[in-house]
Amino acid sequence: MKKSVAVLLAAGLLAQPLIAAAPPYTSEAPIAYMKDLSSGAVLYDKGGETRMPPASLAKMMTAHVAFRLIQKGELKLDTKFTVRPETWKQWHGPQAGSTMFLSAGEQVSVENLLHGIVTLSGNDACVVLAEGISGTEQAFVAAMNEEAKRLGLKNSHFGTSNGWPDEGVTYVTAEDLAKLAEATIVETPDLYKRFYATREFTWGKTMGGSAINQANRNPILGKIPGADGLKTGHTEEAGFGFTGSAEQDGRRLVMVVAGLPTFNGRITESVRFMDWGFKAWKAQPLFKKGQTVETAEVQLGSATSVPLVAPQNLAVTLPRTASANVQVKVVYTGPIKAPIAKGQQIAQLIVQTPDTPPQVMPLVAGEDVAEAGIFGRLWNGFKSLFA
Repeated sequence: MKKSVAVLLAAGLLAQPLIAAAPPYTSEAPIAYMKDLSSGAVLYDKGGETRMPPASLAKMMTAHVAFRLIQKGELKLDTKFTVRPETWKQWHGPQAGSTMFLSAGEQVSVENLLHGIVTLSGNDACVVLAEGISGTEQAFVAAMNEEAKRLGLKNSHFGTSNGWPDEGVTYVTAEDLAKLAEATIVETPDLYKRFYATREFTWGKTMGGSAINQANRNPILGKIPGADGLKTGHTEEAGFGFTGSAEQDGRRLVMVVAGLPTFNGRITESVRFMDWGFKAWKAQPLFKKGQTVETAEVQLGSATSVPLVAPQNLAVTLPRTASANVQVKVVYTGPIKAPIAKGQQIAQLIVQTPDTPPQVMPLVAGEDVAEAGIFGRLWNGFKSLFA
């Protein structure tokens, strides 16, 4: 049974309600999507569910899979993989696109390969990492698709580790790319910060023996305060695309633009789009981290209820120029069966405004609830009978 419980908001949030239209914006990109991770609000959606070739944006999944393995202790940053001569032959030279300038037989650490993928967009680095982790690139690609299923990327499929054109086998949507970016930021925050904001990286040597230094192509780094990720992509088929993220005053936005015709157009539109996201919208605080929002009924537990608390500071995203009439409710399928672990997500906070889609945020159990023994069940049943 799905239960909805109305939540009384702090005085002032509902004061002087004004129905305000969402801030206008017209993107120059054929596909554009923006989400406020602080509230779950989708601020802009132009073709967000349209399937498209990702080009090098696919490398976000390659890095994400590696990050997860590192976090679980199954892969170490100092582990070294050898560049197979066959891999070097396929992925060097102008015909191989972006490169880390690896050499045949070279041993390269996982850490340096990840810099080669994230900062330099090296096609060669992706394949060397994939082969080192899984034995073959296709075995690694299978892991990429399994991770896509886990994350609920319903309109994405990967055929390569680097996004090289493969006659439509590899495809994504802007909405799925935003979900992938969010997963990397939330699930592996330390590795995200360690790799994605790197401005430049040096690897390989020229024919004359000089070190090769390449800059990160991220168009919002240094142009938008708080920008710290993620990835650009380009092929003739895909056009110029970018998935980016920035955080300001506790608000984190993720944006995707795709299909732009020029390199400079991608820079201009990415900066303009992210700037709009921060300036045209504001965050209205709702609940502080750890604050109890509601209680949920518990079935067959050592307690008959469990507090539902905010796992982080929760806020609703509103147009900056106005307040809005906000409705908030807690939704869970209940009664919730024990055992329940403290911190386990068991409910959702759904916030609705007149001019934005529902904003959905997680609520977690505020304490452990063990499964009750036979006498505990009888006692709880007795209490319920007379409640």
